Amino acid sequence: MTIEFDNKIITGAPALRVILVEAEVVNPPTPDALWGEIEAEAANIHKSFPMESVRLRPAIDATRAAYKAFGKDPNRYRPSAEALMRRAVKEMALYRTLAIIDLINLLSMRSGHSIGGFDADKIEGDTLTLGVGEKDEPYEAIGRGLLNIEGLPVFRDSVGGIGTPTSDNERTKLSEDTRRLLMTINMYGDSEMTAEETENMARELLGKYAGASDIRISYWKP
Repeated sequence: MTIEFDNKIITGAPALRVILVEAEVVNPPTPDALWGEIEAEAANIHKSFPMESVRLRPAIDATRAAYKAFGKDPNRYRPSAEALMRRAVKEMALYRTLAIIDLINLLSMRSGHSIGGFDADKIEGDTLTLGVGEKDEPYEAIGRGLLNIEGLPVFRDSVGGIGTPTSDNERTKLSEDTRRLLMTINMYGDSEMTAEETENMARELLGKYAGASDIRISYWKP
């Protein structure tokens, strides 16, 4: 899989880098060991981050800045990493689903980056384009119905949008039947973790909880 960047992304998010992860996987219900790591991370976030500081975390702040550059209000359409952290700070229950979905959430909470996870067999074509959502562009977000993606960064395959930092699309979502994973780690700026540390953690979690093999990682930037 390759990534192309349109001019709006290049202009509005010049520091953007994407780590593209492809792997053969299994995706069972989230095991207790992974859920224990998630609960521990949520407790650490609750202890370490006052609510007003969540949006100032470097990776989250950079993603919010990109939203603003494209004319999107990040307080109304929050990046997924910020939404996860806010739930943790409030001690709200997180959703326990499938191993890959929850390990992506764990990686997102630790890094501050919003991360997309897709069933590669549901993606049309072998090139993704990262652009900006258009007015009235159809997009069915997972568990949210139609989402207004105008002004949101959006990955598109040859059919249409599959992922934004706020929510991925129903059409390419992960399921227990997923055997080929495509993950996009969207780095709009700096994080407490280096890109290499983020990559290594992704490898570790995928191997530990998703039986990953043939892991292929590439770096992309405008």
